[in-house]
Amino acid sequence: MSMSYPAPDFENKICPPEVLAEKLAALPRPIVFTNGCFDILHRGHVTYLAQARALGASLVLGLNTDASVKRLGKGDDRPINNELNRAAVLAALQSVDLVTWFDSDTPAELIERVKPDVLVKGGDWAPDKIVGSAETLARGGSVHSIPFLFATSTTETIKKIRTVDGQ
Repeated sequence: MSMSYPAPDFENKICPPEVLAEKLAALPRPIVFTNGCFDILHRGHVTYLAQARALGASLVLGLNTDASVKRLGKGDDRPINNELNRAAVLAALQSVDLVTWFDSDTPAELIERVKPDVLVKGGDWAPDKIVGSAETLARGGSVHSIPFLFATSTTETIKKIRTVDGQ
């Protein structure tokens, strides 16, 4: 006898950019926005996302598509996890309220679609260099660069795996 199970609730947090307006309207404000690849999720990622979420009432995450990750030059084999799998893992996090994606080299267009109250990137970004910062500030929003608390990176994790595997 095979059982049928409903899709997990977190799958409802994954939203194509074309239909964002309705989902955004239902989120409590202030809305925080961040973006990135989030290829192999690690402690640095989840800490950063929890800190970003604490700056507002909702966190919207803009995920780089597989094609945009490849253009970032992180390696021919990146991303390791495809965009749908990365979106699902991120949506399962308590700190993330909505996951959408962008295929361009920067999230500028997506940020203008979301119009966040708070724009956040990791500590390797100076606030004035964060894409969308001028527009967010002009709307009366705030921009934050959150320092990394843990020296973790997907690239270093992949290197470690390859070393252990003997490659």
